[in-house]
Amino acid sequence: MTFKEKVLELLNQGLALKPDIFLIDLSISDANKITILIDGDNGVVLQDCIDVSRSIDNNLDREEQDFSLEVASVGVGSVLKLHRQYLKNIGRTLIVKTVKETIEAELIEVAENFIILSWQAREAKKIGKGKETVVKTQQFLFEDIVQAVVTVNFN
Repeated sequence: MTFKEKVLELLNQGLALKPDIFLIDLSISDANKITILIDGDNGVVLQDCIDVSRSIDNNLDREEQDFSLEVASVGVGSVLKLHRQYLKNIGRTLIVKTVKETIEAELIEVAENFIILSWQAREAKKIGKGKETVVKTQQFLFEDIVQAVVTVNFN
């Protein structure tokens, strides 16, 4: 079993004890620096990072193979990578980039293959002069999304 496989096995065992926490990324450098990014259905607290770290650190022998370990939660403004992350962000505003466009809108629905966004736009009135505010919704397939990020609103 390779070092990375052993780390992944221990990580999965640790995450199994916390079903609301999930892995976003695992990387191991040539110098055996282990970097783990986690997220949670209800967010991540410091204790979650500590527990995941201990599930690995307490079960690897530093005498056998030296390593450093860093466990962190994804930050505000991080790119959404997993379907599960979209689900926890329903009702929040996203900036979604596709090959054709970039749009800032509220995430209102998440399905298996797509998301639905809603936003307000100013358009010319159908009758008369001037503009009116209309609500638009659009479906985006996951395969068409290049990047999606939750925006931070301080209002």
